[in-house]
Amino acid sequence: YLKFINNYPSVKSLAEADESEVLKLWQGLGYYSRARNLHAAAKQVMLQFNGKFPSSYDTIITLKGVGSYTAAAVASIAYNEAKAVVDGNVYRVLSRLYNLDLPIDSTEGKKVFQNLANELLDIQNAGTHNQALMELGAICCKPKSPNCIDCPIQMHCLAYENKSYAGLPLKSKTVKIRERYLEYIVLEYKQQFYLKKRTDNDIWKNMFEFFVIEMDKKESEKTVLNAYCNALQLSPKDFKIKGISPFIKHILTHQHIYARFHHLILGKELKNAKSHELVKYNTDEFEKLAFPRLIDKFVNENLI
Repeated sequence: YLKFINNYPSVKSLAEADESEVLKLWQGLGYYSRARNLHAAAKQVMLQFNGKFPSSYDTIITLKGVGSYTAAAVASIAYNEAKAVVDGNVYRVLSRLYNLDLPIDSTEGKKVFQNLANELLDIQNAGTHNQALMELGAICCKPKSPNCIDCPIQMHCLAYENKSYAGLPLKSKTVKIRERYLEYIVLEYKQQFYLKKRTDNDIWKNMFEFFVIEMDKKESEKTVLNAYCNALQLSPKDFKIKGISPFIKHILTHQHIYARFHHLILGKELKNAKSHELVKYNTDEFEKLAFPRLIDKFVNENLI
């Protein structure tokens, strides 16, 4: 974080940076779409607002990656605009304060909770009010074992009165965790490695990785060998297997990644590298490339 801030001390410096450099500095912080959005928003500030960060909710929300919560938080805390913030902490406080079993992830629920937050807002001290409400949820009205005894609004809390706070807030949907099985093929030729940039609208967009085959489940090494030989037009005589890692579990917000690395030493250059958008890099060049944390860890422990 400090390295990122030191490299981009102003909106202008961030706007002028190359995206690959931004992603490299963001490496390890997670949620890489935030880095891309931050970079795009910095460019917007320079082009559309003459380098001055917008000062109202209606203009802040036009920035790339900024939604109603962020816009309300910045507008109220930085500029004291009367905009009520509703984040996870605020949802929890309000649902318990009013003993509301309305799902917070429903259209009706979002509207009702936003209206309640608007009604409670101290318009003269919007920023302080919003921070206080978020802080109350973070340190007192916690998801589990809330500290009701020391809560400053306990006497107004209907959920405390009814002993119903444990089930609040209510959600109508449960987040389904997607499990993915990624077989990375580490192709080495004369101490150079074939890499490609992820360009699809998926996790780790615009970051670098090895050639990868995604399977439906954990497969045997032989099945994976046949798959990458077919995809890369390789014969077993074209390479030596230096090593195969065990499966590594990598947890993302809505995905569980099970990854395995197959390190191959090629006897000749890869014929169809271009068709797979694979390019050779020396390990010295890795410093300039942004890798997902999963791959960066493998690189540092095995290749550098």
